[in-house]
Amino acid sequence: MERARFIQLVRRALRDVPPPFKEHLKQVDIVVKRRPSASDLREAGLPPGESMYGFYRGIPLTERDSHYGMVVPDVIDIYQEPLEEDFPDDAELVREIRTTVLHELAHFFGIDDDRLDELGIG
Repeated sequence: MERARFIQLVRRALRDVPPPFKEHLKQVDIVVKRRPSASDLREAGLPPGESMYGFYRGIPLTERDSHYGMVVPDVIDIYQEPLEEDFPDDAELVREIRTTVLHELAHFFGIDDDRLDELGIG
């Protein structure tokens, strides 16, 4: 799929984010990348050859204190190729992009992967 078409699907998925969470998306940059780099995988604690759909980079709200400031913006990377490979249908792809954004946004709120697994969105 062409990058422009994938970005349109990401935008469609972001429109469906529930209002309480959508407001916080203004504080996070969403970046579409072709695939996770070796450095992305290392940072996420994944071995080479593994993959992922998204990755949150930043300082979660729960870790910010009165000294928080002058930092780079929080970012959610969305990885196009792994998502396309696993979800060839546009409707399924949009649903998974939305799920991925919500998963990564949960990290912004300080929710870890174990808790996300308990909630069923790990």
